[in-house]
Amino acid sequence: MLSKQFRLKNKYAFSATYKIKNSIYKNGIVLFVGKQKCDEIPTKVGFVVSKKTHKSAVKRNRLKRLIRESYRLLLKENNVGISNQAMSLIFIGQKPALEKDFKEIQQTVKYLLERVNFGLSSIS
Repeated sequence: MLSKQFRLKNKYAFSATYKIKNSIYKNGIVLFVGKQKCDEIPTKVGFVVSKKTHKSAVKRNRLKRLIRESYRLLLKENNVGISNQAMSLIFIGQKPALEKDFKEIQQTVKYLLERVNFGLSSIS
């Protein structure tokens, strides 16, 4: 579980991140990236799997846990690169990701974060 300082919680923060429309997709996972930050506030991360993805809460929560754990391990290894320069990140799980195992989810999350790194470094 991510510590409280890294969690994106309030509705306003989610809608502000969605409003920027900076997203990347791969293997059933979408990553929305917020604005670049200029101070030392930690990057907030949210995880979403909608009811449209699957009726069963068990399957939705499993997918959220897999994505969350993948991100947590990458954060622990300090392998998130310059995605820490974003104010917020939102991972959204979709139907194709339900059949994936942990290793595939982890590779996808790592790929998405690398793409964020590429996008943020080209903007600067």
